[in-house]
This record gives sequence, C-alpha cells and structure tokens, in this order.
Amino acid sequence: MTTINNALVIDAEGLDKLSCNAKADPSTGKKVVRAKTVCESGFRNVTYVRDLAPLLVGEPPALLGDDAAPNPSETALAALGSCISVGMLANATHRGVTLTKIEVEMEGDIDISAVWGVGDIPEGKVLGFTDVRCKVTLAGDVDVTTLQEIHDNAIAWSPVVNTFRRPAAVESTLVVE
Repeated sequence: MTTINNALVIDAEGLDKLSCNAKADPSTGKKVVRAKTVCESGFRNVTYVRDLAPLLVGEPPALLGDDAAPNPSETALAALGSCISVGMLANATHRGVTLTKIEVEMEGDIDISAVWGVGDIPEGKVLGFTDVRCKVTLAGDVDVTTLQEIHDNAIAWSPVVNTFRRPAAVESTLVVE
C-alpha cells in the first residue's frame, strides 16, 4: 500500500487479476500460512514469518512479563484490525473509491483467570475473548452509504473476523527432544 496525495492506494489491476484467478479456480485462494514461535526467555517469544523481521510477543508485568511487546491477545486484536483494514482498502479499490483514512480500533473482553491452565477452570467457563468491539473510521471520496457498504462487505469476508466468529479447529502435536 502506498499513499499518493493522501489517498491510500493498492494495485487495482493486481487486485482484479487476483480476484479473477480465484473466481476461475477457487483452489488458488487456498493457502497454507506458516509461523514459528520460539521462547526467548520467560514469557518473551519471538515469532518468525517468511523472511520478515521477527515479531516479538510477550506479557505485561501484571501477567509476569517484561512489558517489551504486545501480548498474544493484543497481537490477535492487531491481526483482526489489520485484516479489516486490508479488506476495506481492497473493497474500496475494487469499487473505484479513493480512501484517505482507514483506522480500526479494537477492544476485547477476555477472562484470563484460569492462568494458562495452571489455575482452576470451572466447568462451562469460556476462555479467550468473549466479546470484541471494533470501531472503523473511514474517509474517502464517496457518500456515507458507499462507505457503509465497503465496511459491511469487508467485515463479512474478513478471514480473521470469521476466525473470531467461527474459530478454526486447532491441532497440536508434541515433539520431545
């Protein structure tokens, strides 16, 4: 994404090609995404994705961390906001709309009283986020009805929004060294 004259811009031709390819062959839209997280010390973790700079994830002092980085739950909210933002810009670009501002504020209610499984987990207790609220601010060269349509479409089709709404099955295998 680039900014030209305060407009948020992506490659419209590339977006159209990506969309056409996915429509012609839906299997092209199915990807395997990988990340590797390594515990550095205490609750400080480093996550590696592709050949990008490592992402530091930790915990605040109230959760026994060193406050050097966002915690895993905050990182999940960051992923949610970023996915929504990407969807807004893609939807606007597809419609020929120029956006000059995209901001997504997230907050979530989470119960961590089970203390990572070392505390007591009462039967029926919901762990993780129970509610997440997003506030999206958009500005562009169209009316509020069109901005609302862009918003609604991006939310409906966001992979991360849909992961929060309908969580994926998680499988974990232990490897002992």
